[in-house]
Parts: sequence; C-alpha cells; structure tokens
Amino acid sequence: MAKKKSITRISNKKRGRPKVKFSIWVLLLIFVLSFATFFVLYMLAANFNENFFDEEFGNVVVEEQNDDPTVPDNGEKTEDGDPTGKAGGLSVTNPIAQSEAKDASYFESCCIITDSTLIDMAKYTGLKDVVASDQLSAVSCNTTVIESSYGSKTAYETIQIKKPKNVYIMLGSDIGKSSVDDMIASYTELVKNLRGYLKESDIYIMQLPPVRNDDTAVSNSAINEFNTKLLTIANTNNVYCIDTNTALKGVDGMISEQYRNAETGVLSEAAYKTLADYILCHTV
Repeated sequence: MAKKKSITRISNKKRGRPKVKFSIWVLLLIFVLSFATFFVLYMLAANFNENFFDEEFGNVVVEEQNDDPTVPDNGEKTEDGDPTGKAGGLSVTNPIAQSEAKDASYFESCCIITDSTLIDMAKYTGLKDVVASDQLSAVSCNTTVIESSYGSKTAYETIQIKKPKNVYIMLGSDIGKSSVDDMIASYTELVKNLRGYLKESDIYIMQLPPVRNDDTAVSNSAINEFNTKLLTIANTNNVYCIDTNTALKGVDGMISEQYRNAETGVLSEAAYKTLADYILCHTV
C-alpha cells in the first residue's frame, strides 16, 4: 500500500520582524540617568580638586557694596556692630590726637570721676558734673563711697544713675603710696564696668600730670610708668586716652610752675583751665 505524502506549502511572503515601539518615558529615563551621572562626576571633580573652579571659570573678583552701616570701609565689622569703637574696636590711636575744638557747651554732656588730683574741676572750669572725693583713689575707686545728692554710692553706682554721654577719669593720687599693680587692677575693673554699662558713651582716661623734683612722694619716672599702664588699659578695653600729662609739662619735663601751687603742691587755677581747653580739642 503506497504511503501518502504530506505536502507543506511554503508561502512566498516573508515573515515580518516585530516592530520596536517608541516610548517617551524610556527616552526621559535615559536623559535623567545621563544627567545624574555627569552631575556626580562633576561634583566629585570639584571636591577633589581645590583649584577646580579657578581652572573652570578663571579668577573672578566680586566687589560687594557695603550697605551695612556697622561695617567700616575696610570691611572689618567691629564687635557688637559698632564702628565708633565705643563697644567694639577703637577708630583712633591712643592717646588721641588734637581735634577741632568743641564749644564749651560740650561740658554739659560730660562727667568726671577723680580724686584729690582734679577735685576742684567744677570750681575753675565749665565741667561741673564732678564725682570726686578726697578719700577716692585708684586703688579704692571701686569701693570708696561718695556722698552726693544721689546718696552714699560708689563712683560706678553714681555713674549708673547719671548715664553721661562722656565720662572722664583721672585717678592716681595714691601713686607712691599704693602698689602700682593694685592701682592698675582696680582702675581696670572700674573701666571695664563703665564700658560694659555705658555702651553708647565715650570714656576718656586722663593721664596723670607731672610733678616737680621737690615732690619727694613720687617721681616723674613713676608717673610716666603709671601713665603707660593707663594707655594699655585704654587700648585693651576700647576706651580713649588723652595725654593730659604733656598738657601741663614744661620744657624741663616737669610740671610748669604756673600750673602748680608752690605752697600746697596742688594744681593751680591755670592748670585747670589748661586741662579744660585740652579736653575740648582732644575729642572724638
């Protein structure tokens, strides 16, 4: 019996390949991944190469306009945002140089803390607000109680009530009697307290006047050493210092005879007036 042959017909038509479907999301994913890769490589290069941005963009200098009134022109901002040096850094060099003279009405905003050295300031000058006592000295300036219309208070406590715009200090009648180190320590404490409380006030340390050679209690060399330490107090505590020593000094390096009472050794009326004029033309 003959076997049947099965015949398979092959079509002449070619089978079509499956078409690739276009997807916008796939393209977007590729873009995002590419961007992320380049960004990571860019950041790695920037972090590991300190000169990356200079090499990439060159040196660019940007000058910023100073719109902050608390920043001086040199770009350095003083402590507490204060450009005047009252609470931050001084804007002048101590001792301060001669300035345009103030009117005598300037004294209306001033108060002076002093011992027997300038105790007659109100008597001979226009600076009438005087916190003074014969018992006050550099070494006891924080503890001596002064009797006034404000009651029995220390110099610092009295100033806290007055709150003057300008404070002047001349202390040192105990030089030659007290330890200089103790005097400077007490003086510094007073200045720090005043500076901390009177943040908007100008504080001036006045250097001690010279003496004559016949003053056996103290020498001019000792006064000069003390005045140098006063200058240091002013510079380290952001207050001002005026060279009232030179204002009363003669050509011989001692206090001029016209500024000293020969009988008592205290300052004369002419000395007080000279100091008052000196204050008016040595301000900030």
